[in-house]
Amino acid sequence: MVVREESQADIADRHPRDRLSDMAYRRVLENLFDRRLPAGAFVSQNDLVKLLGIPVAPLRDALRVLEAEGIVTIHPRSGIQFVKPGMELTKSTYQFRTIIERAAVRVFAEMADEDEVREIGRRHRETGAKIEKLGLIPETMEESEALESLLHDSVIGALRNPLIETTYRRMHNYLRLVRLDRKLTAPVALRSIREHLEIISALETRDPDRAEAALVAHFSAALQRHLGMFI
Repeated sequence: MVVREESQADIADRHPRDRLSDMAYRRVLENLFDRRLPAGAFVSQNDLVKLLGIPVAPLRDALRVLEAEGIVTIHPRSGIQFVKPGMELTKSTYQFRTIIERAAVRVFAEMADEDEVREIGRRHRETGAKIEKLGLIPETMEESEALESLLHDSVIGALRNPLIETTYRRMHNYLRLVRLDRKLTAPVALRSIREHLEIISALETRDPDRAEAALVAHFSAALQRHLGMFI
């Protein structure tokens, strides 16, 4: 079998479409998370072309990826339907997180750099103190949201497994969908920070058993908070 080497023309022809497909993928998700596309919406392909400003071909590529990830369902000659979060999606998302992060947090507890753990703890304590003093203003809300990624992305990164990291990023899209309708208040933000600090305390003492238990307790509490939205 002879493998033909790609010419510069081949590369030039391929990359713009690839880049536009990536852009279309990002724009669909951005519009979904910004609520310009309501969760559960049923729209036509032409509607999306106008909304996103992306040509049809790369948009189709992006939609096929999003369908494979479970974000949309493509109905031929009818339209595109976006997933609407509910109890089952919420439960499945947290079940997945728990399975993956239980293993990851044990590795992180044993192997994490001390300076990294110390910095994660410092930022949590500072943000918690700010929320107690100022309440949930835009600045503290942004910092509170950043703590979620700071801790959990660090935990997942401890596995050093690109397949898990890719899958986890896709799962995070579900998590953002689940959170669209939640009402974040100062007490809820502080409760989440305290749960994080229980995990961090176990990380600081290099106790994988306690770190795992604290993580499971955090996800269980977070799941109950989210399920309360559907009752």
